[in-house]
Amino acid sequence: MKKYLAEFIGTAVLVILGCGTAMLVGTDAASGSGYILTAFAFGLVIVAMAYSIGNISGCHINPAVSLGALLSGSLSVSDFVGYLVSQCLGALAGAGVLGAVFNLGAVADKTGGFGSNGLAGVGGSAFAGLLVEVVLTFIFVITILGVTSKKAKHGSFAGLVIGFTLTLVHILGIGLTGTSVNPARSIGPAVISAVAGNPAPLASLWVFIVGPLVGAALAAFVYKYLESAKA
Repeated sequence: MKKYLAEFIGTAVLVILGCGTAMLVGTDAASGSGYILTAFAFGLVIVAMAYSIGNISGCHINPAVSLGALLSGSLSVSDFVGYLVSQCLGALAGAGVLGAVFNLGAVADKTGGFGSNGLAGVGGSAFAGLLVEVVLTFIFVITILGVTSKKAKHGSFAGLVIGFTLTLVHILGIGLTGTSVNPARSIGPAVISAVAGNPAPLASLWVFIVGPLVGAALAAFVYKYLESAKA
């Protein structure tokens, strides 16, 4: 149960600090600073959690990463289910904390939906949003599989590589979909936003569940092929 608790805590922290930063500073690419701050907030959370709970649960804090681990053979089905539940509950708890802080403190949410994802940046196109999420998640998960492989020699630098990769995909993706690459991270804010009276993020939520899972599955299959074909 300790690894499930670690995943719960890690995902809650990701939502609190990542989505919380977006809510506080905004994600307008025109102004730039809020956009970059949000990208780095998500990436730095991964670095922090990788070096704190990584030795307990592997610091997936993302159902897409757990799916990639499952398909690559490094995670059992029972643990995958446990991780999935823990991550989604953690995301809900994290978004709930943000709701309490921003409401009690009367702080304006500059995203309008607890940092939830949307399709405004791609003209409302679900297909474009899916493509963005599949590609960005593929990049993120194949990086994780590479640096955490038993054949890799990155050692203690793996957490930094993964964190900066998440920052990188956010730099492109924030202006398009808000960057999910993580179904739990999308579910928590969308649900809490609906509870708070703004159900709009729920309409496109399926894109941010399906896209990352498809991208993760593709990354797992491609990486297994590349690793098996390695000379």
